[in-house]
Amino acid sequence: FFFDPHGRNAGSALSSTPLFAETQAPSYVVGGMAFIDKIALVLVRDRRTLVARSKGKQVYFTPGGKREPGETDAQALVREIKEELNVDITVDSIKRYGTFQAQAFGKPAGTMVRITGYTAEFTGELLPGAEVEELRWISWTEKDLTTVTGQLVLDDLKEKGLID
Repeated sequence: FFFDPHGRNAGSALSSTPLFAETQAPSYVVGGMAFIDKIALVLVRDRRTLVARSKGKQVYFTPGGKREPGETDAQALVREIKEELNVDITVDSIKRYGTFQAQAFGKPAGTMVRITGYTAEFTGELLPGAEVEELRWISWTEKDLTTVTGQLVLDDLKEKGLID
């Protein structure tokens, strides 16, 4: 497992990716290992964090998704959060939270997912998007409901005293 709370990945092509610069493709191979690269919104309210569950799935995930070709992290975050949560991200409020990496849920062994998490303010009411069955606020004690990368996010939030 890998976690960098400052968003720096030693030796990684993503180590200094600016928020508003185009990034590499959402899926790539490095040293024979497959990576799925995603962005996510780390949202905390009342000492709980928001997770989502896709229709037909049992496991929750940190809201977000893959960048489209040519998209910056900020553009992808705005688009993905609008699609999944039906809210509008305030672009000027976006701040990098950290990078989390683990075995990708439901993928062949050796397929890793790397999530770059961001915090941001938004306008609108949080409502599940078309592909989302449920939104849920969870505490650290419920981390087993999430993907491994989600568990890494929850561990970090707990360590920082942001969630119960």
